[in-house]
Amino acid sequence: MATDGAVPLPGLVEEFVAGQQDGGAAAAAAGVKAGNFTILQLVEALGPTLTSSQSQTRARGIQLLSHVLSECSGRLSEKEVEVLVAFYENRLKDDYVVTPHVLHGIKALTKSPAWPPGLAISVLKSLFQDVHVQSLMLLERSCIYTILINLMELKEEELKGLGADFVFGFVQAMDGERDPRNLLLAFQIARNILHRGYELGSFTEELFEVTSCYFPIDFSPPPNDPHGITQQELILALRAVLTGTVCFAEFLLPLVIEKLDSDIQSAKLDSLQTLAACASMYGYRELKEFLPGLWSSLRREVFQTASEKVESAGLSSLRAITSCLSRSILSSDGDDALRVFLDLIIQDCRHHLCEPDLKLVWPSAKLLQAAASASYRASHIIAGAVIPQLMEQYNNQTQARGETLPVLTCSSCDLIVCAQRRTLLDVLQGFVQPAQDGVPAVAEESVLCGFREPLCEVVFSALSETNAGLQVTASRILSSLGQQPGLLSTSHVELAVDHLRRLILEEEDTQVCPAVLECSGSLAPLYPDVFASAMIPQLKAEIFSEPMLRDNGQEAVHTSSQHVVRQRCMTALAAVSCHPTLVQQTAPVLLQVLSSSHTGSGLFSTDDIIAACRSLQQIAEQVQYAEETGCFFHDVIIPHLLGLTVQAGLQCDNQDSIPPQSPLTEEAILLAIVPVLSTACAHLQSELAALTASRVVSLFLDGDTVFLPESVLVMQWVPVEIPQVDRLLSELEELSCTSTHPFSFTLAAKCFAGLINKRSAGQALDLVLERTIKRITSELDCMSSSLRTQALTLLLWVAKALLIRYHPLATTLTDKIFSLLMDPELAPLAADGFSLLMSDSVDVLNRACHADFRIMYRQRFFTENSAKLVEGFNSAEKEMKSGYLKALSHIVNNLPRQVQLTELPALLPLLLEALSCPDQAVQLSTLSCLHPVLLDPPASPALAPQLDGLIFRLLGLTTSPAMKVRIATLRCLHALARFPDHMILPFRARVLRALATPLDDHKRLVRREAVAARGEWFLLGSPGR
Repeated sequence: MATDGAVPLPGLVEEFVAGQQDGGAAAAAAGVKAGNFTILQLVEALGPTLTSSQSQTRARGIQLLSHVLSECSGRLSEKEVEVLVAFYENRLKDDYVVTPHVLHGIKALTKSPAWPPGLAISVLKSLFQDVHVQSLMLLERSCIYTILINLMELKEEELKGLGADFVFGFVQAMDGERDPRNLLLAFQIARNILHRGYELGSFTEELFEVTSCYFPIDFSPPPNDPHGITQQELILALRAVLTGTVCFAEFLLPLVIEKLDSDIQSAKLDSLQTLAACASMYGYRELKEFLPGLWSSLRREVFQTASEKVESAGLSSLRAITSCLSRSILSSDGDDALRVFLDLIIQDCRHHLCEPDLKLVWPSAKLLQAAASASYRASHIIAGAVIPQLMEQYNNQTQARGETLPVLTCSSCDLIVCAQRRTLLDVLQGFVQPAQDGVPAVAEESVLCGFREPLCEVVFSALSETNAGLQVTASRILSSLGQQPGLLSTSHVELAVDHLRRLILEEEDTQVCPAVLECSGSLAPLYPDVFASAMIPQLKAEIFSEPMLRDNGQEAVHTSSQHVVRQRCMTALAAVSCHPTLVQQTAPVLLQVLSSSHTGSGLFSTDDIIAACRSLQQIAEQVQYAEETGCFFHDVIIPHLLGLTVQAGLQCDNQDSIPPQSPLTEEAILLAIVPVLSTACAHLQSELAALTASRVVSLFLDGDTVFLPESVLVMQWVPVEIPQVDRLLSELEELSCTSTHPFSFTLAAKCFAGLINKRSAGQALDLVLERTIKRITSELDCMSSSLRTQALTLLLWVAKALLIRYHPLATTLTDKIFSLLMDPELAPLAADGFSLLMSDSVDVLNRACHADFRIMYRQRFFTENSAKLVEGFNSAEKEMKSGYLKALSHIVNNLPRQVQLTELPALLPLLLEALSCPDQAVQLSTLSCLHPVLLDPPASPALAPQLDGLIFRLLGLTTSPAMKVRIATLRCLHALARFPDHMILPFRARVLRALATPLDDHKRLVRREAVAARGEWFLLGSPGR
């Protein structure tokens, strides 16, 4: 019955069917939900419509019923479902105009959980017998697939009872499907059939054929596709089907071999990735027949391809096949499948390792290494066949070099020999490097144990060479050997440390030094005692070595090379500090450097002191903070550093002190000390962090130096309660607003902002902010004040502290910063302040500092303030517009790429205006913002309307007085050359003429960018580009 005010059910039916008013369907669904009438009452009301002789009328009635069912299927009982399904099955035989609405109704019913037993089989038989799927429109075919998916979820056991008939019906339904949306659904059904154990019967090949005809996927989504279906989605969905059962092996493997002969790179890549996926689940029985053909195809792809992706996929496939064969069970009367396959690989690849010119050594080595990395057994077989040969080849080259070197007439011959030896060492490193699947079990020894002595001889021989490439590779091999238990004896480790120490002290090559430090860092935690006795004392002695005396007895001045060695020794101390025992030896050496410089020894330069601080910071970053290490930092490192800085500050205030000023008061050195303290405090345990915070606050506020051994506050505390926080905030505010020393008032502002950010919301925070904002506003509004820069600095940092935690007052502060863009004195600083607001801070207000940091605050800031920025720019006087443009470039530059692309059409006119701004800083910031956007293919449609203006302005900047602007402009032009040809081909001639000028630029870096950009534009429109 209809309630008061509601349209009676017959009226709704009449309105929808005869009146062609679609709103009646929603009203009918609402009536069923409200309990005004039931589904069966609706069917009764539709009686005359459903039995009408006019097919269009019947279709309209069924459409109404199906729409109501889609909204209310969860309310149906089993009896109602049974009646409705019987009705819909009967209507599948009706006119073709009725069928789409019938399918939508059955789809709605399959969402109901109240299905009686046996009904699903009845529906499927009706669908397979009465509906020719491929004659339907796209949406109706989608309904068929969705019905199958829903029934597979709802009545899986019943469907399995159909046996292979279900598979046959699905194959008929899917055959010929072309729409990618429906293909995803069809692939899902096929995957469910294979993974859930449906019987395939005699239709295995048919199911494979109906799905494999799409392999490899060749699909390019249309522009602005609202469905968002990608080629990769289709590839992965189809791959899950093709690799879903071993029953497909006899059909899939020949297909993969066939597709690998294709000239299309994407087809090769898809085939190789599919091969790797199926090999991971196949056994030897499935692969046996096709192994020679697969190996031949894989070898060809790795030897001949010019694509790194194809090569990588080929190696992954070989690794998967080898891994599969490694799992095969050895039988007493059969061949070892793995050994037979590996013998085939070794036979085809090993002889290339002995060729004098080594042309095919790398492809061969990559194939052998990929197979060896598949399993321990594979690595054992290949290592035994290849490593002795590589070492013999290397030793022969070394011996030949020693015999011919005295008669060489040119250095090029020696370089060729060294390059060949380097190649052999690089290949050897690939076999020494342990792979995850090639790691021996607990009871097994390393495959390299049999070659331990000759391997060490080769490595130590290469470390003794003067060739940088040999030394680098030997360092990496040594590191790999050290990572594997049992390969380095104590004598080997001692000799290795001697070589590493010698290279640290003597070798200045920019490639050798990092490799040696990396090797030392990997070996030190494994052999701490050897490093503690054989390396650290010698490095310390070198750091504190006195200058050599001249012949006349006068003291010589340190040369730059001596300082370089000293700094390298400090870096080495940090590199080996990966063990608590070593940290307790290395950190005091670096602290001693700071103490010595503070006492005025004159032994260390500013760069030396900064190097010591950076090494201490590296130690703090990499050390594992066990209880022992945490106590060491808390009791020794932090107090010592604070003590030195306090002493240096007091000595600086005392003009009569001798020496008059400590180097530790230099701003560059203080900036290097601060991260050491920050990093150390960030990793302390909570109890130690709280104690350290209390001590530092007391030191700053009251001068309490009791804990110092014989001030800085920007520290990354773990979440602890700061004592006397109100007094601390007051002192920091005073210092930041009144100090005339930029370093001091900036750090004070940072500290204040860090504390404000972490303080809990409430009356206490509101009072502090009210007082601070009032003071900042007062200073900034007083044009004659000498402290306006200090006030702006505090304003920026407090605004950032509030902005990243979504505090309501953040808007008030950012509005004040916007207003300062009109200030004649502070506008440039205010514009640069937007970079501070939007970028990540290194030392404060970041996640490492445990700041209250909300995600997407940049997007929120941009959304709330972009309109203000545009409005301010439009209303500003000409001489003040540059500030708004600079602020805009800073904001956009720090937005995520996707947001940049979304907002690009609206912002592009302003960005183009920024390129015309005479301020070079604005130009450079805008160019740095545009370049990554231009590299993104989706940017081209958004830029199309403004492309002419953009190219015109960029060409004008190619002759800018600033080198950085010229370079950035040329990079943008280079990126534009990757746009679709039809968009940029009209500008080709103009761009080529303009780029002729920077080709003769007096700066080499500019010429290099000009050559790259002009080359791309010159090739524009060429075939195959």
